[in-house]
Amino acid sequence: MKKYVCTICGWIYDPEIGDPDNGVEPGTAFEDIPEDWVCPECGAGKDAFEPQD
Repeated sequence: MKKYVCTICGWIYDPEIGDPDNGVEPGTAFEDIPEDWVCPECGAGKDAFEPQD
């Protein structure tokens, strides 16, 4: 699974870690995160994220 980076603040979503503090369990692919999820660092929406190279 790919990591995704927030283009606003640079926070990296790692699917192996997830975002358990915000209801996203480890092992959750970025595509499977709910559409209303936001970056835990800056509050940007999913549309502000890009796949990390």
